[in-house]
Amino acid sequence: MIDPDDDAYEPYAVRIPADVARPDQVLGPFTARQTALLAGTALLLYGGYWLARPFMDPLAYLVLVVPVAGAVAAIALGRREGVSLDSFLRAALAHARTSKRRVHAPEGVPPLPDIVHPRLAGAAGVPPVAMRLPCDGVAPPGVLDLRGEGQAALATCSTVNFDLRSAVEQQGLVAAFARWLNSLTGPTQLLVRCHRTDLTPLADELLRHAPALPHPALEQAARAHADFLSDLAGGGDLLTRQVVLVAREESTSSTRRSRSGTSGGRALQRIHEAARALAPAQIAVTVLDAPATAALVSAACNPEAPATALHNVEAGDAR
Repeated sequence: MIDPDDDAYEPYAVRIPADVARPDQVLGPFTARQTALLAGTALLLYGGYWLARPFMDPLAYLVLVVPVAGAVAAIALGRREGVSLDSFLRAALAHARTSKRRVHAPEGVPPLPDIVHPRLAGAAGVPPVAMRLPCDGVAPPGVLDLRGEGQAALATCSTVNFDLRSAVEQQGLVAAFARWLNSLTGPTQLLVRCHRTDLTPLADELLRHAPALPHPALEQAARAHADFLSDLAGGGDLLTRQVVLVAREESTSSTRRSRSGTSGGRALQRIHEAARALAPAQIAVTVLDAPATAALVSAACNPEAPATALHNVEAGDAR
């Protein structure tokens, strides 16, 4: 019998590196990207010094290039929210240049007709651009085609109440989850999305099956629970959380030359391996087929639309 007061079963903390994808350091504390950026700037400034030497005092040139060197050093060595500053600036520039008004128009956005006055057309602002999703479609097995980025398979995961478990159970859950993390062989993402839900279908299901219950007390309890769910649905917007597991396989030249389902098959295989590996952690992984994957992508593009509650959703899952 396990004694919960035994020191051997006390909860323990495990330190996990925050940046497990840190690039290798090739020159002292500098990475290859930082070394190339700093060395290229140093060579450029040194070449500028020899070009400006005949007609500029060395001290004046030093005063001129110090701000430039400081800015380049800050960009090469700085970080913001875990992202290198040069990558952050590139993403900010791309975001600033991207149109903020996008519409679903596969055939393209047509121009305004000639009957519209130019002044009214100018007052409307910059016309919207056609929205292009990062995926081309969903294959029959439920695999997303990410164009040049490869293919991805999706699955939903159940949650585990960690705080209500004993110390021994918590250690077992952590060990099972750690074994799955150590077995990963490709890019994997755990997405926790919060979306609206509608409990009205679940309440209607309870009312429809209540008369078939074997005891009047059970029928009364089912009807009371259905009324409770109806009150929750009418009291305001209900939010529920969904954990999505995404396994992506990158495209290579060999996979592009071979059949198109190679990467998708490996992504699905990794999802099934995750289902087996997470089962000891009491996490149920449900692989999404093509209709479920398309519905998930559609819901992510239109989060304002309430999602119909599934039959296996309990009232305790709604927040």
